[in-house]
Amino acid sequence: MTLPNGVSRRGVLAVSAAAAAAPLAFPGSAQAGGKGAPKPPKTPETFQLTVLGTSDTHGNVYNWDYYKDAEYDDSAHNDVGVAKLAALVNKLRAEATGATLVLDAGDTIQGTPLATYYAKQEPITETGAKHPMAKAMNVLHYDAITLGNHEFNYGLPLLNLWIRQLGFPALAANAVSAKTGKPAFTPYIIKKVSLGKHAPTLRVGILGLTNPGVAIWDKGNVEGKLNFLDMVATAAKWVPIMRRNGADVVIISAHGGDSGTSSYGTELPNENPSALIAEQVPGIDAILFGHAHNEVAQRFVTNTKTGTQVLLSEPSKFGQRLTKMDFTLVREHGCWKITTKASATLNTNTVEADPKVLAAVKGQHEKTVAYINQVVAASTAELSAATSRYEDTPILDYINKVQTDTVVAALAGTAYAALPVLSIAAPFSRTAVFPKGDVKIKDVAGLYIYDNTLEAVVLTGAEVRAYLEYSAKYFNTYAVGAVVDPATINVSTVPDYNYDTLSGVEYDIDISKPVGSRITKLQLNGVDVAADAQFVIAVNNYRRSGGGAFPGIVKTQVYNEQKEIRQLLIDWAQAKGKIDPADFFAKNWQLVREGVPVTF
Repeated sequence: MTLPNGVSRRGVLAVSAAAAAAPLAFPGSAQAGGKGAPKPPKTPETFQLTVLGTSDTHGNVYNWDYYKDAEYDDSAHNDVGVAKLAALVNKLRAEATGATLVLDAGDTIQGTPLATYYAKQEPITETGAKHPMAKAMNVLHYDAITLGNHEFNYGLPLLNLWIRQLGFPALAANAVSAKTGKPAFTPYIIKKVSLGKHAPTLRVGILGLTNPGVAIWDKGNVEGKLNFLDMVATAAKWVPIMRRNGADVVIISAHGGDSGTSSYGTELPNENPSALIAEQVPGIDAILFGHAHNEVAQRFVTNTKTGTQVLLSEPSKFGQRLTKMDFTLVREHGCWKITTKASATLNTNTVEADPKVLAAVKGQHEKTVAYINQVVAASTAELSAATSRYEDTPILDYINKVQTDTVVAALAGTAYAALPVLSIAAPFSRTAVFPKGDVKIKDVAGLYIYDNTLEAVVLTGAEVRAYLEYSAKYFNTYAVGAVVDPATINVSTVPDYNYDTLSGVEYDIDISKPVGSRITKLQLNGVDVAADAQFVIAVNNYRRSGGGAFPGIVKTQVYNEQKEIRQLLIDWAQAKGKIDPADFFAKNWQLVREGVPVTF
């Protein structure tokens, strides 16, 4: 039998099967697309927001290594500096199809001789000059920055002046007045952003969080003035406020890594809580973070309360990388919604330095170069720190000599004058060298690259031993007879500055023994050190205040004149006019295995 229109029974059955999922459509009906049929749903228009992020620029403007007095280069051929960042930012701004914001996650005004010069030699608080990092960052046109812990290194007057010199807000919601408990700096901003013609305004909330470790590392500058609150709790307080005040998107700029660990243990709130913030605090879309100097191109953390995937990124250090976060947004029911987000880190060695940034800082850069090339003394021999991580070297004893002399002189005539003075030093740079002949400021600065000040505390013999055992744990274990390779003798994940050595006592470190039992000899002038003996220990403020979590050293100082160790090293060389290892080198420690010295 034939059905109308020549449709077979098999065809009817086929149509009927299809019709089971949808009503039949008749000519002229809405289902058939005739008159009165609803239009198919319109694909929502999408908009793009790009957030560019920097962090831990540490006083780098030019692509320049002031310690080598040459263009910066490393084994990976990275470049550094705000001028490189600016060139990449300008390129991305020009290519963007939507809106672009630029943020920084902190540690800006410390880290190079350029930054030090305008904090110490010609401090902006005395001259009124604009800080080179303010000049450079103003040319780049940031939208906001977060204060890092190193922003507090030179005291609050210089920090506050630098902030006033910026053409954009500096954020730190968890730094509060010790007297009132109120924020000491701007906690957050809500930035109005245009995503394109006819698009409603997007309001981007940016919350800044600084590092609680400031309370330890710069205690002398902030104690009694500022308190530093938990970063997770502070985010939990301010994110809902930002949302209530109209933020469509919330981004946190945090000066704290994502490891969840702290160098100072549990004494203060967590040092590296960025992933914990993403996990525990609802309402956050993305976190730009810094402090750890790592490159994290893209990481997603699930918020446990909402299930939202929070985007995190860290752009390495010194301006070597730029984070690029991309957000796709749609407008639904009068509200903005993020549909996709992703991030990447871009290498600044792919662009030429921005000439406007270079021009803005040119005079200050040249003045710094001239300063660091001043000759301070003549060395009778070449001294190198290349092997200071695993053997006693004269160049570290130079640090110990200056620190010891300074503390001994300061404590003369006091109740501590009769105590032996020991000194702690560490290899901050493997490339540090005093050449034979003229030694310049850049050579000394290359040996002591941090802005630490000198302090002193009293330790017992037992505490000295515990301190040395803690440092000795950073050597790998080698059985007697095994070949010791200098390239692998140190635990690879531990920074060189944690290989502390002491002058003033003689000791052996037995790397064949288990951690905790490696100090097999500890003597003063050939006599075993008694557990209850007392010593004055000359030490830098970072270590004394808990940095690295070394045991026993966090004590009330018996000496603290806020003198910068690097400057003391320069002053000593200038006063002597000569650097001769015979004046300060005493081989007092060695690595052994069952009492047999390790040779390299």
